[in-house]
Amino acid sequence: MIQLFRVSKTFGANAALKDISLRIRKGEFVFVTGASGAGKTTLLRLMFGAEQPTEGQILINGINLNRISRVNLDLLRRGIGFVFQDFKLLNKKSVFDNVALASVVCGERFAITKKKTHQILRAVGLANKEQAFPLQLSGGEQQRVAIARAMINNPLILLADEPTGNLDPDVTRDIMLLFRTINLRGTTVLIATHSRELLENTDQRIVVLSKGMLQ
Repeated sequence: MIQLFRVSKTFGANAALKDISLRIRKGEFVFVTGASGAGKTTLLRLMFGAEQPTEGQILINGINLNRISRVNLDLLRRGIGFVFQDFKLLNKKSVFDNVALASVVCGERFAITKKKTHQILRAVGLANKEQAFPLQLSGGEQQRVAIARAMINNPLILLADEPTGNLDPDVTRDIMLLFRTINLRGTTVLIATHSRELLENTDQRIVVLSKGMLQ
């Protein structure tokens, strides 16, 4: 599903990732961990196609990101959901509109988008918050909106960057159960986290980065 072959990424004189080779199988649930600055976010952004590697090759579902056109990359990314650390919600749009927008930009008919949005918000426990605005929600609720937005197009892959970093333990537990449910439905899930609590209580695969290198 996801393959990296000797991938490096530099920003100016700084090496964010060095000689990374990694394979993540379809349907797998993987944690990526490491200290701040270890390269976790860069790794996810490379998989999403938001950054290009300085060296090496990245294959997503058999497609080489180094050799794909911009148009085809945009199409490929419709099959990849990304949950950002800071949510990236539109504060002047309702919960419904924040989630629906991800479907609309893919060209989906509004009648279908409306149905899908209702369904996904119900699935993440926010059916009664559709007309609320992000700043009216708790941090955990905003995170659920971000997850719903990432999932509305039924992606094959879900990438999440520190999705529980600012949440209390009870909300963190709920969010992780939601990710696990998503994974059990067949989506490949990759979560970047520095949370020791999450890693101590999991039987999922853990990938460790240190100063841009795999440990």
